[in-house]
Amino acid sequence: MLGRLRPYAPELALALASALYGSTFVVVQDSLKHISPSGFNVLRFSIATIALTPFVARRGWRGPDLRATDSVGVLVRVGIGLGLFGLVAYQSQNVGLHHTTTSNSGFITGLFVVFIPIIAAVRYRRPPRTRVTVAVLIALVGLFLLTGAEFDLSFGDAVTVLSALAWGAWMVGTGEVTRRFDTFALILVQVVTIGLGSAVIALGEGFGEITPTVVIGVLATGVGCSAIAFALSTWAQRIIEPERAGMINLLEPIVVGIIGYFVGERLGITGYIGAALILAGIFVVECGTHPAIVTVVPGSERRIVPEHRPDSLGDGFVT
Repeated sequence: MLGRLRPYAPELALALASALYGSTFVVVQDSLKHISPSGFNVLRFSIATIALTPFVARRGWRGPDLRATDSVGVLVRVGIGLGLFGLVAYQSQNVGLHHTTTSNSGFITGLFVVFIPIIAAVRYRRPPRTRVTVAVLIALVGLFLLTGAEFDLSFGDAVTVLSALAWGAWMVGTGEVTRRFDTFALILVQVVTIGLGSAVIALGEGFGEITPTVVIGVLATGVGCSAIAFALSTWAQRIIEPERAGMINLLEPIVVGIIGYFVGERLGITGYIGAALILAGIFVVECGTHPAIVTVVPGSERRIVPEHRPDSLGDGFVT
């Protein structure tokens, strides 16, 4: 069973990362009743820094496709650049969460799937593939329905759109450099950048109060999201291009919607139709990405099995 799932490891890693991200929206929203968005990020990314440092010390900084011109200095510059996108994404997402519902925040954040192919098209000067374009359009309709089928955005919703744009830029940038550097080293530079940037913002925004609710939120997001999910997502993008990665990450707002349901936020019939369309968009973008080949198994009939991608786990987490 595990052998058959091995070629799909990057997709499963992204799905798990999306589930971890989506499962913490309510926890973060509860924490923001006591602490400022930037204050929460300072604590969150401090925990992530502590969690990641031992791995980086053990593994080093080099990735499987290191360039001759790459160095620790290049890693730091690249990590700071991606970290600044992450800072905008997390800060605006937290500010948005403070002014909108959990479900709306998760679903609007999912708009990064629209921004990714646009940013990639500008960056690489090539139009998106037809399958990606169709999948994005389907998902966009799904997101529209999930957010209530209205064009009227509240302040919290509008700020969250900025988060989605920053996430789109982060995913394109990560896809470009992730194979050049070790996953944990690249993430460590980013979380340090986000933490320091959040500390600067907190000087003007204020910090807030550290309560038991905040401690739980910081530990859950600092370890579960900023360390584990961040690592899974960055590693998976060594194999999966940003457009497909973005579509798979749309599982996040669905998880948010499910959790929102259990805390009393109801989507209604249009919302559930929207969730189904998002899943359909993911199916469209994934269809055909694992071409089947005919394999003859001794003593059995010919059967079709997914083609193994030899690079899918060759540069995994364990060295």
